Amino acid sequence: MSTTTPDGLPPYAADWAAHDGIALMRTLASALTALDAVDSLHSFVLPYPPEAQRALDGTVLACLERGARPPMSLPDLVSWCRERAVADWPMALPDEAVGPDDLLLDPVSSRPTELCHEWADKYPHSALDQRDREIILAALRLCREYGEEDAYTEFRRLLVNRPVLTSADAFSVSVDHVLDPVKELVKRIYQPVPDSYLRGDTYATCGSCLTLLTPLREGGWWCERDRCRRQGAPPLGRLIARQEAGELLQLERPLRQFVTGPGRAEAELEKALVRLGLRVRMWPAFDAYDLHITFPDGWVWAVDVKDWAHPAFLGRSARPVPQEPRYDEAFWVVPQSRVTDRPNYLATYARNRPPHARSLPLLTDTTLTARARARLTGTEGGRGA
Repeated sequence: MSTTTPDGLPPYAADWAAHDGIALMRTLASALTALDAVDSLHSFVLPYPPEAQRALDGTVLACLERGARPPMSLPDLVSWCRERAVADWPMALPDEAVGPDDLLLDPVSSRPTELCHEWADKYPHSALDQRDREIILAALRLCREYGEEDAYTEFRRLLVNRPVLTSADAFSVSVDHVLDPVKELVKRIYQPVPDSYLRGDTYATCGSCLTLLTPLREGGWWCERDRCRRQGAPPLGRLIARQEAGELLQLERPLRQFVTGPGRAEAELEKALVRLGLRVRMWPAFDAYDLHITFPDGWVWAVDVKDWAHPAFLGRSARPVPQEPRYDEAFWVVPQSRVTDRPNYLATYARNRPPHARSLPLLTDTTLTARARARLTGTEGGRGA
């Protein structure tokens, strides 16, 4: 039986496809993320790249159909994406498709927001939008062929904990025999860092998400993670002198967005649960789910961590946690910061779950940790969505 509609959407998402704004959002998000991957969004001249031209043409048409003033050029469209909340655009979108203040481009850097990346990832127009899944599936296949589950676990830890590598770091990875099944893959997904990340002769990483920070003209630094920016100025992590770095490398953007970012939330949850005295196994059985948590009495939780900006997308992607490795209870978990940013996050998720996932609860990481502590002490914890 087919698991998608003719438009490539899961059956329960077909109602969204009936809104003409969905097609435009797909085009805009795909164009913006593709252009950001190869050039500055400020530097285009006529003729515009095909994806950018399609995005501009689609926006102009939507405006003309609704009697609204259209953007006059690609730079004008970029300004819209940076300054105008998507909810205010002249296009028809279903309820909960976007929040009232959501932008497609960050107003400081003009880089695609996490919302933009999620639209491109969930409704892909090009192979670039699915790059993260292709890499993870390739790693899984290679590690299974070698029969090395530990190799896959270490590969995931590498992407989560070391998105930036100096020449010395890259050498240490190259001689780590646990990673032998994926060595060639690792070489392909770490790319040279451009000089735009330098302030003087120094690079800086974010102390929270570990990715490289971009220096701002007026001083300070900019982090590509929405979650870090909402907390204020990014905490400085590792400072790397150009001379020390050698050839500095960083993970491809799709992997930083969809593997490193959520992986930081997974690592933080693992640390919190281990501090409680629980036994935690990460990405068990070649990534069946994220955390396999064993209590002293043998009770097992299975947890998938989802660090998504868009709760409706998260709800629509909900699916039961795989049955193996065996567990007694299963949860999806989202960082508390996502719910703090959007107080209706859990309710929006619950409303958008497909029928086959109605029983899948979504908890915040702080709620899950509190429930774990309560179970250890014999008191009741809170319930999820």
